[in-house]
Amino acid sequence: MHRERESLGSRLGFLFISAGCAIGLGNVWRFPYITGAHGGGAFVILYLLFLVFLGLPILVMEFAVGRASRQNIGGAFKKLELPGTYWHIHGYTGIVGNYLLMMFYTTVGGWMLAYCYYTLTGRLEGLDADGVGAFFGTTLGDAGTQVSWMAVVTVVGMGVCYLGLRRGVETVTKIMMSGLFILLITLATRSATLDGADAGLRFYLLPDFDRLYDSGLWTSIYATLGQAFFTLSLGIGSMAIFGSYIPKNYSLTGESVTVMFLDLTAALMAGLVIFPACFAYNVEPNAGPGLVFVTLPNIFNNMAMGGLWGFLFFLFMSFAALTTIIAVFENIVSYGIDILHLSRQKSCLYNLILLLLLSLPCALGFNLLAGIQPLGAGTNILDLEDFLLSQTILPLGSLVYLMFCVTRYGWGWDNFIAEADTGKGLKFPRALRGYLTYVLPIIMLIIFVQGYIEKFFA
Repeated sequence: MHRERESLGSRLGFLFISAGCAIGLGNVWRFPYITGAHGGGAFVILYLLFLVFLGLPILVMEFAVGRASRQNIGGAFKKLELPGTYWHIHGYTGIVGNYLLMMFYTTVGGWMLAYCYYTLTGRLEGLDADGVGAFFGTTLGDAGTQVSWMAVVTVVGMGVCYLGLRRGVETVTKIMMSGLFILLITLATRSATLDGADAGLRFYLLPDFDRLYDSGLWTSIYATLGQAFFTLSLGIGSMAIFGSYIPKNYSLTGESVTVMFLDLTAALMAGLVIFPACFAYNVEPNAGPGLVFVTLPNIFNNMAMGGLWGFLFFLFMSFAALTTIIAVFENIVSYGIDILHLSRQKSCLYNLILLLLLSLPCALGFNLLAGIQPLGAGTNILDLEDFLLSQTILPLGSLVYLMFCVTRYGWGWDNFIAEADTGKGLKFPRALRGYLTYVLPIIMLIIFVQGYIEKFFA
């Protein structure tokens, strides 16, 4: 029996869900510490340029493939490809990429939710810098704690998908995204009014290219390319699925610019929260991944009403993580519905069990499985999963979308332009065809190769 495909209830729902998928821990966790490590304001300018010229065209392409096919990644290429071609193989690698992302993202999302609880209940109050660091290490070393919080995040995310596309995913994402931006504005305002915050604002907002050179120009350029490329979650169909749910009322370039603007705004405002606070309390802004779980709780401990501000910060981080988890879960669930012909309820139930099992290695990788160091001494299972996704599946997947849309052996330029420009709004600049066909693929291959060089030969 043919089942009518679900659709989103509003344009705002599409924009918020797509932005929610893009706005994740890469924006609010990774972006601030990479910006700090590469000189502040000058890095931000480079990041904006690369986001527009690298990420935006592929975002439009992913939306276009989704909307034209009305399918998720499992069926999109199969429906649009020429007879006898094999673009549909990426449907399998793409869905593997979605599972791989969730295999570690649920654990990190669990950390955010756990810290909401820890700050709300005063577990970090009175601890000095070493005490906060030891507390984080203790929680990582407790297998029961890690698995429990991972399970909570997984159940919540899949529960939202179980409620349905409109009643669950769209409604909850709208609430979370609204809450995320309200929290961002509140936290940024508080951070900017701290004594000594002006030095942090200058570091972050005033470009100083000498600092960029000091951190190594090419290293900074590569870091900028990587951040711009990965922040939009491109290459595994996690954006295409929401393109498949929307009507043809608006051009996809205009919609993509709006999604990118929301994504960029979240990243920039996260910096407005973190850098003024770091400078106000004489903390190095390039503290690395530990910035969120060790450095910032220390700052909150020294701040008036620090427990409240700490809770609000980690609530904001939890919203950022959960919006991405819900969006990617929806892509996984829709694969079961469209390709395996399961009901939404069965797809959610089967995937809940599967994702709980698949997420166990990462959650246990800091305790019971800590002896497994797949990428060398000091690494863990999360590092391996992140590397396989970020340095392999995402760049190669994005390259597939790009070549599928620009070559006559794929879907083709004319078909892509016709779909992208359907509806009112900003049209795709056709003058970019040469750049997209001959230049951008080379840039993406460089990113891919450089990732492996830095990991294994640097």
